[in-house]
Amino acid sequence: MSETKKSDVTVPAQASAPEAENDVLLKVQGLQKHFPIRKGVLQRQVGAVKAVDGIDFEVRRGETLGVVGESGCGKSTMGRVITRLQDPTGGSIHFEGKDITRLNTAGMRPLRRDIQMIFQDPYGSLNPRHTIGSIVSAPFRLQGVEPEGGVKKEVQRLLELVGLSPEHYNRYPHEFSGGQRQRIGIARALALKPKLVVADEPVSALDVSIQAQVVNLMDDLQQELGLTYVIIAHDLSVVRHVSDRIAVMYLGKIVELADRTSLYESPMHPYTKALMSAVPVPDPRRRGAKSERILLRGDVPSPIAPPPGCRFHTRCWKATEICKTTEPPLLELRPGQQVACHHPESFQDQAPQDTVLLTAAKEAAELVADEVLAESAETSAAVAAEVKAHAEPASEGVSRTSDGVSKSSDGVSKTSDGVSKTSDEPESTDK
Repeated sequence: MSETKKSDVTVPAQASAPEAENDVLLKVQGLQKHFPIRKGVLQRQVGAVKAVDGIDFEVRRGETLGVVGESGCGKSTMGRVITRLQDPTGGSIHFEGKDITRLNTAGMRPLRRDIQMIFQDPYGSLNPRHTIGSIVSAPFRLQGVEPEGGVKKEVQRLLELVGLSPEHYNRYPHEFSGGQRQRIGIARALALKPKLVVADEPVSALDVSIQAQVVNLMDDLQQELGLTYVIIAHDLSVVRHVSDRIAVMYLGKIVELADRTSLYESPMHPYTKALMSAVPVPDPRRRGAKSERILLRGDVPSPIAPPPGCRFHTRCWKATEICKTTEPPLLELRPGQQVACHHPESFQDQAPQDTVLLTAAKEAAELVADEVLAESAETSAAVAAEVKAHAEPASEGVSRTSDGVSKSSDGVSKTSDGVSKTSDEPESTDK
């Protein structure tokens, strides 16, 4: 994927308190979304799936916040809740300083112009019975907006903006490829000139070559229209390409939040470090080179009954007793880098009194050590095989005499004590 203008974008510097408040477009505090589990004839609630369980973050105007994590960690649910496609269970959502947490459908209608969403599946998000013109013009009809020059002219302008032809106005979704359908979804999201766009894995269903086109398109539109993005993805290289800051989620919680340079070059949470170790490096010069790979033991715990304390302690190689009993708060340990961990990487432990590892941590540490030993064993075996391969041809021209002296065809004599002797005179043939 080619580098674009994102590489030159810097995260806005920390301003004074009043300026920082005015610069914040979206502010989320203690956001929760629990899905109830009901059983029996009376459908009584017996539990809840804690998809999002208390997260805090801010999004400043004009920036891109990337959200990454394993499947099932609550990324997509978080995106749907902050756009109010789903109602939150707890917490608050402030957009431009206004609390939109409990607004009803009528109250949210004016805000729909400013908050839009790009959906993950470009095949399921477009109605196959409607033409492209009808799909992209739907926001104008629903909001009662009459653009200058007419709806058709504005829709055709939007199609050109996203790299499609105005002639596609009367075609149907089945006539387009996946990348073209995603461009149609982007055009629909931009129809009312929103201030915030939440993109839920916008390129995960596309081919790699098409991913680059769509990502670069979104980047260009941000620069041209001054958009603010929240991009949800599981492809870490895509997130690094487009994001200014990145939030790492695990089991409904944000465990690390930092600018992309700090996060990729010096991750502080063990889970973030494990994620980064899984990113392939597309560098031909590193072909065959061994890189550090952290393998996490066990599965992700159930969001119905998450473990107490730090939710990652059941798979962490640094977990101690405090990790099992006390939930770590999300603290700013470095400028612009917030981490929720008792024993962060490359930092003095917040809980140095705990030195006894839990059983899960011992097993995880042993697993990592076993991987290192296996790599060293493979290297030793390869070296031994190479030495043997070079030694076998040389042994063909070597004869051994009864006095323990080996003679090779090049006139070099080797004794059993490892001393080599070279003879200038031809050897006698008598034995």
